Amino acid sequence: MVIDCHGHYTTTPPSVGEWRKAQTAEVEADPLHVGEKGVINVSDDQIRESLEGAQLKFQRERGTDLTIFSPRASWMGHHLGNEYTSLFWTEHQNELIRRCCDLFPENFAPVCQLPQSPGVAIDSSVHELRRCVQEMGFIGCNVNPDPSGGLWNGPPLWNRYWWPLWEAMQELDVPGMIHVSTSCNEHFFTTGSHYLGADTTAFVQALTSGFMSSFPGLRWVIPHGGGAVPYHCGRFKGLAQDKGWDFDGLMDHIWFDTCVYHQPGIDLLVDVVPMENVLFASEMVGAVRGIDPDTGNYFDDTKVYIDAANITDADRAAIYESNIRRVYPRLGA
Repeated sequence: MVIDCHGHYTTTPPSVGEWRKAQTAEVEADPLHVGEKGVINVSDDQIRESLEGAQLKFQRERGTDLTIFSPRASWMGHHLGNEYTSLFWTEHQNELIRRCCDLFPENFAPVCQLPQSPGVAIDSSVHELRRCVQEMGFIGCNVNPDPSGGLWNGPPLWNRYWWPLWEAMQELDVPGMIHVSTSCNEHFFTTGSHYLGADTTAFVQALTSGFMSSFPGLRWVIPHGGGAVPYHCGRFKGLAQDKGWDFDGLMDHIWFDTCVYHQPGIDLLVDVVPMENVLFASEMVGAVRGIDPDTGNYFDDTKVYIDAANITDADRAAIYESNIRRVYPRLGA
């Protein structure tokens, strides 16, 4: 079985974006505007249509079986509005994901976003995580390490601000994919420097603080191949050796996905990172949607790279399925 651990609902029907546009317009006019959750009118047929020509089509063409599916990351937009803005939007997004998985249970498994408004206690995120996991059968969550949208002015991931979330994730036995949203800082392009910088930053915050030793069951998936970590693994191991940080112990908590869009990058990833810490993913339909003129394949058809990598069939099977099942134990349910 081939499981893709990183997929987003990037093809939502138009009414979803229209609801969000209206919501953000109201809060731009009045930053304290509360509003109400209301209703987003999306029919089952609209959801089917939005998936059939994209995610489901690519699953069939590329030979993947199941996608771990979450709301569109760039739309999380935690920096927009206030805590109610984020809460109502998050609930709608997660409920849409549940509907997708109910309509296509053989193709999708649900992961939730959290309502992480800057300056707001993490309690609302813990509540939404519990609602999604305990009431709606979600198997994981996405955690934004920078809800400010590229300003990086909130507490770092080792800060005790975050601990109620880490405790809940450990208790519920669900992993978190460390995934930022849109950048509002013109220094950082959202799907380029902001995404990859955040991946690297989260890893380094965990490495330098050692806080994950307080949470033996806490698991993070760092997407996009781990940012700079595999490419500069010698730097991070060397720093850890010089400073007395526990690099090897950290790897008991962290996995990297294969959203790396060329063969040399995948070859480096599987050569440097322990095989048990690599999870198959493509992020389709995501940030990079075109065809590589050098190969004739879609950049994000990452199964092509794993199939061509110089690894054993047993390693390939672990990347495609068994590693993911260990990280997402609720997937079996």
